[in-house]
Amino acid sequence: MRGDFFARKRMNSLIYLGVLSLVTLAAIVITEYNVAKGFTSIPKAIFWGASNFYPNAESLGKLPDILVKLRETVLVSVAATSTGAALALLFAIFGANTTRFNAFLGGISRGIATVFRNIDVAAWSMILLFSFGQNVMTGYFALFFGSFGFLTRAFMETIDEASGGSVEALRATGAGYFHIVFQSVIPSGLPQMVSWVLFTIETNIRHATLVGILTGSGIGFAFNLYYKNMNYHAASLVVISIVITILFIEAISNYVRRTIL
Repeated sequence: MRGDFFARKRMNSLIYLGVLSLVTLAAIVITEYNVAKGFTSIPKAIFWGASNFYPNAESLGKLPDILVKLRETVLVSVAATSTGAALALLFAIFGANTTRFNAFLGGISRGIATVFRNIDVAAWSMILLFSFGQNVMTGYFALFFGSFGFLTRAFMETIDEASGGSVEALRATGAGYFHIVFQSVIPSGLPQMVSWVLFTIETNIRHATLVGILTGSGIGFAFNLYYKNMNYHAASLVVISIVITILFIEAISNYVRRTIL
């Protein structure tokens, strides 16, 4: 029996590998991608980056402006995540199996969360451009909608995993709905929810760079402007600033997670 199990597992792995290889080959043929040219261009790309994509003395003079744009991006990301988390918590309580009012309302909450979660932030940016144009509000709402969808789903799973037993116990004692939510559900799931919010803030700062290119705001706009003007030294300074900021935010998030979890 054990040998048959591993034999089937190896056979399934070979089948998946074969299908993946066929799909990859088909994609290469359809797109007419030159594999050899792609690999041989890597050294040239590295050489070009080492020769052009680095900060110089002139680009350092633009650092104050870059930091202003970076601050704007971070603040918008935090604001979009925070407000999205507040609304997500409400929908998660209505949609989670342990706290929903009824199956109909729970289904609506889950459906809304699924729609918002499966539309990419870049797609939200392009949709919202028609309504708000290229400005900070477009970027904010794009990040807000993406955060709301993702966090609603994450909060639902957290509520169901962390508070299922305690909710049943409180119901057995005759506790009211709001007492259960505020005395059991939120306290038991809060550490994991905070962890999800911190993760979303990190993700939104990464997304905000692309969103800024589309919406003409924040650090993404600065990078796009310098790159299109072929000011690669300033563009590289933007990239370095983004990387340092993301690493700093991630370090803070990891410290908070270790503290609360």
